[in-house]
Amino acid sequence: MLTETLQDGTESFKVSLYGAATNSPVVLFAVGAGGQPERHATLLGALAESGCMVVAPHFERLASPVPREEELTLRARRLSFALDAFVRPGATAMGVGHSIGAATLVALAGAQMWLGPGRRVNITQDSRLTRLALLAPPTGFFQAPGALDAVRVPVLAWVGSADNITPPAQTEWLAHAMRDWHTVDVRVTEGAGHFSFMDIPPPQTTEPLQNKQAFLQAYSSEVCRFVVG
Repeated sequence: MLTETLQDGTESFKVSLYGAATNSPVVLFAVGAGGQPERHATLLGALAESGCMVVAPHFERLASPVPREEELTLRARRLSFALDAFVRPGATAMGVGHSIGAATLVALAGAQMWLGPGRRVNITQDSRLTRLALLAPPTGFFQAPGALDAVRVPVLAWVGSADNITPPAQTEWLAHAMRDWHTVDVRVTEGAGHFSFMDIPPPQTTEPLQNKQAFLQAYSSEVCRFVVG
């Protein structure tokens, strides 16, 4: 793993690169609210071992469960900046994201993201994204009429049955909303929670799975199969 620093105007941010190799398939990883990609070590390591180059920007932790517009646009912009910096011209990428990172990737793939009536988040589509693996995705941002119509890439959406932050109903709604132009591959893991996808969850959280390590390895392998096609 290599960490580089990029400039975004007058500010800088870090990007971790895993398995970086010339002409490898590229995975853009969008971390959740905590902002630190290394908390998903099993997944990122598996993607690198499968032959992918993983581009994983770091972000400041979101202070509120409901992100502000400027926080969402900053994350989306820096995800695209990271591709600009580390992906050769004309290359495509697969997006993998957890929680708010997953929602940001959906917006980058062309969806209209809304924070409420009249509060559309202005995110520029990144046409380099060719498929999305969404882990515990919050989908309430996309419930305005037609908000998902421009998303035309294959989607794998994975959630735990014990997730009380982005419950399975949100993922099932996404699959229903996209049914006319794409089949969303929905996976629901019995007993898994919102943070079961992370090697290092937030402090003071309780893990509902009895064998979390087995789940980390199993879901990471499936995501690798999906992104490499």
